[in-house]
Amino acid sequence: MTNSFSALSWASILPPKTQTAEAMHDDVYLSLALPLLAGPLAHLIATRVGPRQATILLTVAAVALSVTSCAALGIVVAAGIAGPTEGGSTLATLATRAPGVVGAAALGAALLATARFILMRCRALFEAFRHARSLPSTRAVIVTSPTADAYTVPGAPGRIVVSTGMVAALDEPSLRALIAHEQAHLDGSHYLYATLARLAATANPFVRPLATAVEYSIERWADEEAATATGDRLAVARAISSAAVAARHGRAQAEHGIMLGALGGSPTTDLSGAGPIPRRVAALLTPPRPTSTTALGLGAWVIAASLAFSLEAASDLTDAFPALWTALT
Repeated sequence: MTNSFSALSWASILPPKTQTAEAMHDDVYLSLALPLLAGPLAHLIATRVGPRQATILLTVAAVALSVTSCAALGIVVAAGIAGPTEGGSTLATLATRAPGVVGAAALGAALLATARFILMRCRALFEAFRHARSLPSTRAVIVTSPTADAYTVPGAPGRIVVSTGMVAALDEPSLRALIAHEQAHLDGSHYLYATLARLAATANPFVRPLATAVEYSIERWADEEAATATGDRLAVARAISSAAVAARHGRAQAEHGIMLGALGGSPTTDLSGAGPIPRRVAALLTPPRPTSTTALGLGAWVIAASLAFSLEAASDLTDAFPALWTALT
């Protein structure tokens, strides 16, 4: 009785057996193809969604696309190991030697790159937390350095570090705006979003546009928080442009790279770039744009589709394992 009920339940959920192999073939390659949408999706969300929501959505999309595409590679490898299903089907084509070998090589490279990234990032965060504990227990720490620089150090609690070179380059309202911007990075734990997005891009380079968009949206998020905290959008815009000019005259010292890398992107590198700065300043000089529900919906659809394709392909793979399928039913 129990076995009959179980079999009936599985039969009502899963597609017919004659379609299973074909469905798996499509689902696997759709999972591998979806990351190709990362570029246009990143542009759409970064330009049409508020920075806070954009950061969260872009990060989730990057992780989802990376995880499901790596899972699809794993399914290709597993299908190759299991061999074709009885009677011959599309799964037999999927299980040929070439896709399995290519999938195994790509998956192995992704896992090695991911492991290396996790190790390096854990070391960077450890150094950041240790450095934060060594700094004075004040919100903003002024360090003596002619280089114009400002950055946050993740920790418990984190710290804001501003060089004397940066202090000299900014007037008082701009300096307050800059500190408010860095405080927003700490309050929002922005280094976690940047870390997750970079991890996803390491596992699957096709989602790199999403990681780049996360780093930009994080800065926009901090800009808007600073504008709210100071009540002066123009002061924040001036702080960004003035800091950009000051940063062009010198680079942060190499030792700062560990702290800035833990945050997810060097503010000095970002400030000296011609691309993001004009867009950030222009955004601050205009009222905030309403979030596009279309962009939110498309982002959510891509995330849901990647998960659905991956889960469907994984469930279809059970046809290649008769013993396991029998045990489950």
